[in-house]
Amino acid sequence: MSKDRSYLLSVESLTVSFDGFKAVDDLSFYIDSDELRAIIGPNGAGKTTVLDLISGRTKAQSGSVLFRGEELTKLREHEIVRRGVGRKFQTPSVYETLTVFENLEMSYPHGRSALGAWFFKRTAAVIEKVHEVAEVIDLQDRLFDTADLLSHGQKQWLEIGMLLIQAPQLMMLDEPVAGMSAPEREKTAELLKRICKGRAVVVVEHDMDFVRSIAHRVTVLHQGKWLAEGSMDKIQSDPKVIEVYLGH
Repeated sequence: MSKDRSYLLSVESLTVSFDGFKAVDDLSFYIDSDELRAIIGPNGAGKTTVLDLISGRTKAQSGSVLFRGEELTKLREHEIVRRGVGRKFQTPSVYETLTVFENLEMSYPHGRSALGAWFFKRTAAVIEKVHEVAEVIDLQDRLFDTADLLSHGQKQWLEIGMLLIQAPQLMMLDEPVAGMSAPEREKTAELLKRICKGRAVVVVEHDMDFVRSIAHRVTVLHQGKWLAEGSMDKIQSDPKVIEVYLGH
């Protein structure tokens, strides 16, 4: 197996089975820094499982995940987070009884461990960072509202902000625009384009119009395997992809 250290993320020959079913099957792909990558495919293609494997939520049975040249498959979830990998799930997991400010503050790196949370102080640096991130996610005017008052889209942005405040070099987002209104989807596209500068962003998404609006490169999965890769125009004209999606 070639361990190419020139990419931010190198996934090579990644495989995992559940009860004899190969959810991800000998999968390889590579992601650069400052890249916005979309992973698409039919239901059951293995998209979310790939994010689970990269983040350590699921352990690979074989293969390699190199992040900045370090093997992740042997690390625990919290260790992978500390290496600079952030993960957002499909359903927002914000603290609805806390304010936007408090949600962001709780995600500040010094507060992540039990010991860090015990000694955590709201310093000028913390306050500045919270305001900085709130402006990026367009919630600067909602900082002192509780999260339960936010729209669905705003809760999604808040959770993205909770990742951003940890300064990850790789952010993975699972269906970030599911359930959003058209204006919210447009604002999310602009948000992801902004935050991609200085880090890689990987998006699993079913909304092809949204994917077209954001992705530098698209990876297509089918039955846990790599099927195709390239620009959205290239993907949509690929005979293999057309057959999978249209049944031709």
